[in-house]
Amino acid sequence: MRALTYHGTRDVRVETVPDPIVQHPQDILLRVTATAICGSDLHLYRGKVPGLKEGDILGHEFMGIVEETGPEVTRVRRGDRVVVPFVVACGECYFCQRRLFAACETTNDGRGAILNKKDLRSGAAMFGYTHLYGGLAGGQAEYVRVPMANTGPLPVPDALSDAQVLFLSDILPTGYQAVVNAEVGPGRTVAIFGAGPVGMMAAACARMLGADRIFMVDHHQYRLDFARQTWGVEPVHFERIEDPAQHIIEQTQFRGVDATVDAVGFEAKGSRLETVMTTLKMEGSSGSALRQAMAATRRGGIVSVPGVYAGFIHGFLFGDAFDKGLSFRMGQTHVQQHMPELLERIGKGELRPEQIVSHQLPLEEAALGYELFATKAEDCRKVVLTPGPA
Repeated sequence: MRALTYHGTRDVRVETVPDPIVQHPQDILLRVTATAICGSDLHLYRGKVPGLKEGDILGHEFMGIVEETGPEVTRVRRGDRVVVPFVVACGECYFCQRRLFAACETTNDGRGAILNKKDLRSGAAMFGYTHLYGGLAGGQAEYVRVPMANTGPLPVPDALSDAQVLFLSDILPTGYQAVVNAEVGPGRTVAIFGAGPVGMMAAACARMLGADRIFMVDHHQYRLDFARQTWGVEPVHFERIEDPAQHIIEQTQFRGVDATVDAVGFEAKGSRLETVMTTLKMEGSSGSALRQAMAATRRGGIVSVPGVYAGFIHGFLFGDAFDKGLSFRMGQTHVQQHMPELLERIGKGELRPEQIVSHQLPLEEAALGYELFATKAEDCRKVVLTPGPA
């Protein structure tokens, strides 16, 4: 089959690789009909996440048609059209029983091996996201093996297009969980840092849940314009406004918003000091977006963090957080928990996640898609890849 493979920093190639096979009784084989490039994939593309090996197949946002099932698969059958969550969960362990699927303790033994730590409880495996997270082949391919199919894949109706339901695999539940964690609802104010795909899905969900005001902070004018036109956000361009948090405070009776969503994560543009420290591996992540989010949140408010962070951060203002009585909610998305409700809302027309797609390319042009997305060329918001006929 044809698949996108990793060969080093900013070097991804579509190559012919062996077809996947059923390896476990709860496996399915999926013929991919649509897959997307996620902002988290750019961390891999830029060489920022350890555990990648040459030839690894990337991609964790995908959907398709079930071609083959293992003998213990009961949830789906051959011919079903399904969306696959990016986290792989067993459905039976301590955390899965509590619907904390991203914390599944049985599907990933890779992190402990790579970090040379025994009995490390490392959370769920993920598709196409380094050997830290299980080393599973990803979905930017013509076919993919999907483990634990009784817990993951969600059948979708033929009446909905691939573009409408594809983002149930990751960014839509991630944006939704972020605003639910932030307790966004009628009369509430929220500031979203980052107008990438997750930030846009957070804005869409915040609007759906009845948020009174939505501030969005970014430095790409085309993304801010799109979010303003689509969801009525109040744009804050952080290269034109010296202190976005102070601006937001001034717009909210000098209190700050009820909640903030940090949809940027560890690659946030920081100070020169932070740039040097991350380059020298003296810190794991830039804390600039997180500090701004904390500053913009009112006393007693919530900071919700769907953006990926790694390692430690200097200048984490814990004293300020204590003084303001802030609550922090964060972590990988429990995708399986949110998919059914969000599918229903898409069917009712309450959510239109396909609006953010700006580029649709054949899988063979995936390397171009990564370049466009990474450089923000051609006003790129989101790239969907379509494999050719098998």
